[in-house]
Amino acid sequence: MTTAVPSPREGLAPREDSDRREELGRREDLHHPGDSPSAGGPAGPPRVLSIAGTDPTGGAGIQADLKAIAACGGYGMAVVTALVAQNTRGVRSVHVPPTSFLREQLDAVGEDVAIDAVKTGMLFDAEIIAEVSDFLERTRPPIVVMDPVMVATSSDRLLRPEAEQGIRELLERVDLVTPNVPELAVLLDEAPARGWEELIEQAQRLAAASGTLVLAKGGHLAEDAVQDALVDADGVRRVVSSPRLSGATTHGTGCSLSAAMATLRVRHAGWERALEEAKPWLAGAIAEGEHLDVGSGTGPVSHFWALWEAAGIR
Repeated sequence: MTTAVPSPREGLAPREDSDRREELGRREDLHHPGDSPSAGGPAGPPRVLSIAGTDPTGGAGIQADLKAIAACGGYGMAVVTALVAQNTRGVRSVHVPPTSFLREQLDAVGEDVAIDAVKTGMLFDAEIIAEVSDFLERTRPPIVVMDPVMVATSSDRLLRPEAEQGIRELLERVDLVTPNVPELAVLLDEAPARGWEELIEQAQRLAAASGTLVLAKGGHLAEDAVQDALVDADGVRRVVSSPRLSGATTHGTGCSLSAAMATLRVRHAGWERALEEAKPWLAGAIAEGEHLDVGSGTGPVSHFWALWEAAGIR
């Protein structure tokens, strides 16, 4: 499927394709000590750094990221951007440590550990975005996945409105962005898509304007199946579908999927295979989430469902 690409909105100037290809090639050719020269990847589990906020109930944020990374065969690390007092029913407050401490966390990891992939989640304000952007520029991790966290499942804001332009600008340092329907609309400064075709058109416009691959997620659409598509400036590269589940255990799905994609992209040869593995894993995690019995609101997914199933644990 290929659609015409209208002119991008102000603030998202089109990037030169040749510049983007050169940048991605340079980053993905980087080899760290201990990497396998023949495979071009890590000899052991992918070392994946999550830069995100917290969830004390364990269903979203860095807690979900670390579980997703481990479930998909990676070694997870985490740098905290914000401390969030939340549960399955909503967000109560957000505490943001000094940006200087964020820098210390990032430097402590970057100076010691070879990072195979970075996943960003809740960045909250412009200062945090600028600090993370500087870190990515300095360290040039081979893979960067952005979950543009703006609003929690409970509808609570997790990004200050004045920081939205900073998220758009950060896209130039990202290989894959994973917005849901409302987040994609905010990135383009448009109304949310009402159907699948409109969602793909929006994703293609964002890809063309930013030079970044987009994972368009159809979870918010009123359709029987939940479709997710990898979309670039030329159109759809891959679509993976799963049945829509009736359960309420969807807390942290965006965090978990983006962390899984970052991990699986390091393990596999391309984004398409990463999505083909991540999508059914997440569907199973949502289906099994009801057995966790965590919280009285929107419950979390069961990240280790496949491992527990193999071990005879539910």
